[in-house]
Amino acid sequence: MRKFLPLLFLLLGALPARAMDFGFDGYVDGRIVAAGDERPWLDGGLGKLRYGNGDVGVQFGGAVGQGYVLLTPEILAVAVIRTEPQQRKTFDALEAYIRYRPVSTTAWRWSLKLGAFFPPFSLENTELGWTSYWTLTPSAINSWVGDELRTIGGESSLEWRREEGTLTFTGALFMRNDPAGVIMADRGWSMDDRPTGLFDHLSVPDASLIAHGAPFPDDTPIFVEFDHRLGWYAGASWDDAMQWHLELLRYDNRADPSAHSDDYFAWRTKFWSAGASYKMDAFTLLAQAMTGDTVIEPFGGFYSTTDFDSAYALLGWERGQWRLAARTDIFHTRNVTTFGPGGLGENGHALTLAASFFPKDWLRLTGEVLAIDSNRPERTIVAVAPHQSEVQTQLSVRIYF
Repeated sequence: MRKFLPLLFLLLGALPARAMDFGFDGYVDGRIVAAGDERPWLDGGLGKLRYGNGDVGVQFGGAVGQGYVLLTPEILAVAVIRTEPQQRKTFDALEAYIRYRPVSTTAWRWSLKLGAFFPPFSLENTELGWTSYWTLTPSAINSWVGDELRTIGGESSLEWRREEGTLTFTGALFMRNDPAGVIMADRGWSMDDRPTGLFDHLSVPDASLIAHGAPFPDDTPIFVEFDHRLGWYAGASWDDAMQWHLELLRYDNRADPSAHSDDYFAWRTKFWSAGASYKMDAFTLLAQAMTGDTVIEPFGGFYSTTDFDSAYALLGWERGQWRLAARTDIFHTRNVTTFGPGGLGENGHALTLAASFFPKDWLRLTGEVLAIDSNRPERTIVAVAPHQSEVQTQLSVRIYF
């Protein structure tokens, strides 16, 4: 994958400029944050939010740039780069892909994407840099998708367009997502707006380091390959003339749960995701549910399975320069090992309220309050009470260019 971006840019640079339509856009995000006292998971804690440690003050939320080149009317190349304080490299890629979508004059239309990109599991994160249309912080489901999942391979879609609506079938084959599930198992669900860069690592909680014993890595790569087996996802969606959208998808990374490299292991992760949205005048309703499991078998005769479930419902309202949203989340995990129930399960729920104001086309002001309540017995390993309630308040100033 490290060779993919240079090859893409070399290809684009070799093409004559007059044959291409190209552009670049992005944003810079600054925030005032008031966070709870629990140590956030990005710092090795078990806090469920992006910020913590009692932080109050100005934060750099990150900057994202997206470049695109329309090579022909059918071929589009896209690269998305981000800089953010906690990533390993100053600049990291979120996506880099080429899409081929031929013009169709019939009821059928197909397309193909090749490269590295986010899988189509989100109804919220439809904006630049895979950000949420309605809130600063996406749901627990879509936070996890951003943390651990990326399609590094190919995805194809087939649309059947009718007067009543459009039926779309989607399927993909991918690799380099073998560790997906390790953060879900060791940390559980979280809610954050910082998707993992393609070359980044994620922190393993200190509690997991203590439980497993040293030596053990304090972070883990996510987009790597151990077993040379292709993963897949497939699904279908329906969009009708009455503003309904329905979708159902199945994901399986097909990782060998006993495969490993040094101290990093593969996790067999599979799940179902179902979503729906409905738009009526100024109101929009979104809902999504996910259920699945992830399994590791690090040595003969031992396994650890984490079942995970989550769901959310969001009600949005927009008119003129204003956009308001309220969302409720529930989430759950259950851990079972060869020796019986493990200590990594959890239960929780959250409420998010957000208001955005767009005084200019290039300026978005967003205030958000997120309250989350969770119970995770693993916290006792680091002398923290299992039950924690966290509140995170943010005021974001996002400048687009």
